[in-house]
Amino acid sequence: MEPTQQVVNVLQAATVLLLSPLLAGVLARAKAWTESRTGPSVFQPYFDLAKYLRKETLLPDGASRVFIVAPLVAFGTYLLISIVVPIITPYPIPYASSVDFLGGGLLFGLAGAVTLLAALDSGSNYTALGASRTVSFAAFGEPTLIVVFFAVALITGTNNPYVTNNLLSSSTSAYLAPTHLLVTAAFFLLLLAEIGRLPVESAGLMEFGMLEDGRQFEHSGRLLGILRWNGWMKQFLLCSVFLNVFAAPWGMIAQPTVLGALVNVGVLFGKQLVLVAGLVAIEATVAKVRLFKIRDYLALAFSLAILSVFAFAVLGAP
Repeated sequence: MEPTQQVVNVLQAATVLLLSPLLAGVLARAKAWTESRTGPSVFQPYFDLAKYLRKETLLPDGASRVFIVAPLVAFGTYLLISIVVPIITPYPIPYASSVDFLGGGLLFGLAGAVTLLAALDSGSNYTALGASRTVSFAAFGEPTLIVVFFAVALITGTNNPYVTNNLLSSSTSAYLAPTHLLVTAAFFLLLLAEIGRLPVESAGLMEFGMLEDGRQFEHSGRLLGILRWNGWMKQFLLCSVFLNVFAAPWGMIAQPTVLGALVNVGVLFGKQLVLVAGLVAIEATVAKVRLFKIRDYLALAFSLAILSVFAFAVLGAP
């Protein structure tokens, strides 16, 4: 591995690791503005993380090593994903060739599975409630993700995200093809569900809306900090893949240099700010629905993904 490639590899992982809390802070501040509140500082996630990492970790009675190890495994998995998918480079960096779309999806699934195991290992009814609801909704989300990857493979002839980025950024006909537009819409709907931006009351500790916070209910101290960091990293990674591979594959410098990678960090965060505006607008304008309606919403995303495959079968390649 050349020295430049090593630096770019480390820089991409550091981008996900260090900027993911900032994206979460910007989202929280922007949402507060739509509610006529000042809101917390965009740096509040960093303050919260520092507080969690200083606190003592308490373990529930009867918890095994799974409760402790699972957040660390998920953290390492997200860090691994950050060096194999297009984040700040439109060209493959070392280790990127070892994972395609399907491999990346399996890694996301691994991180989610170990987090669920930690929630169940705590023995709490609240964590079990959050975990069971997450699994029931994932049963609708996972098929959508598989069909999305299948449709992307039809468009480009490969399941490599870097190939998809290069094709869509250089071909207007491929970008505007009905198959691509439909699969982008399906992935966007799935993105809203995966990062918790659906117009449904799923945050906090209210029993009827408990999802993400429910799974973390029994964690505390450093383990809780790592779980929160995992959530921010997952959000950052999914938003980056959506922007760089599906919605806005343009703007990144293709020269394999450290300076070009640094410029691409700014380009990526600029894209994410635009995406944040869209996400906040959706949350502010769409009325919240009951929790069980998430299944209908995910069924719509699955239908769009299936329709993208039919569009390719009827219209052919762009």
